[in-house]
Amino acid sequence: MKQIPHTRIPGVALAVSGFVLGCDNKDTAEEGAPVWDHWFDKGGTAFDTAHIYGGGKHETALGGWISQRGVGKSVVVICKGAHTPHCTPEAIGQQLTVSLERLRLDHAPIYIMHRDNPEVPVSEFVDAINALQRKGFIGIYGGSNWSVPRLRAAQEYALKRGTAGPSVLNNNLSLATMVRPVWPGCVSANNPADLAFLRQSNTVHFSWSSQARGYFLPDALRHRLPEDTAPETCFGSSDNHERRKRAEILAAEKGVQAHTIAAAWVLNQSFPSFALIGPRNIAEIDSSMPGAHVALSASEVAWLNLEASVRV
Repeated sequence: MKQIPHTRIPGVALAVSGFVLGCDNKDTAEEGAPVWDHWFDKGGTAFDTAHIYGGGKHETALGGWISQRGVGKSVVVICKGAHTPHCTPEAIGQQLTVSLERLRLDHAPIYIMHRDNPEVPVSEFVDAINALQRKGFIGIYGGSNWSVPRLRAAQEYALKRGTAGPSVLNNNLSLATMVRPVWPGCVSANNPADLAFLRQSNTVHFSWSSQARGYFLPDALRHRLPEDTAPETCFGSSDNHERRKRAEILAAEKGVQAHTIAAAWVLNQSFPSFALIGPRNIAEIDSSMPGAHVALSASEVAWLNLEASVRV
């Protein structure tokens, strides 16, 4: 099996795998080891975790594996913190200290604010993170479920101050557009304004639920999640039905599955685009891998997303 392609991100020492492994479902290092070993063997260098996951157990589990395998200098861990209701500048440093201890790391190469708090001026978030950057605890940073206007405001503030601004956005970006938030406070980037911003600014984007929670799987496999967060609940619409139909057409032409096309759509954007996936076992890793090796033309990317009526 081919290994996952990697991309260089300015400010990150290691190349980052196009797929990023979500680490929110393993309570111990022993439970996670078979999956994480397989991921690493296949070229997966990027791991996504958060202070809030599993009440801290999931960061601790990943940290145990990193330490046991001695791979702290060979992986890129995306750390997230300051989730609602603790979405404050003060919580960033407090939670990061705890997260790094759990992960057994000395810094977060990529740090992401897990939610936004519009009642707090962006300047306060930027200043808090810059203080941690100066101490070497944070590399590049950005926001998860931040609106583009708020992200741009933070970038503009940092530019005027001559400090580092957020260079990463971590919203949902899947071929199926989110019609109902998967969780409270969730934001989708698959809309004309946000896509235009990402394309024009070349902002790095890490997409969660990059395959729309299984929306592009065959019908028999599509209904395994709880009703309130199921694919049809969060992504069901006539437009998305058409997107799935087009993905199935293109999949048949390329000899792959529709969910493979959906993953490839995220990875084949014109801006740096990474896809977070959450496999719970080795088989689910292997079933996602083909998406990293399907090339889509700009015309196919636009046609799949209903931005064009025909493929050129």
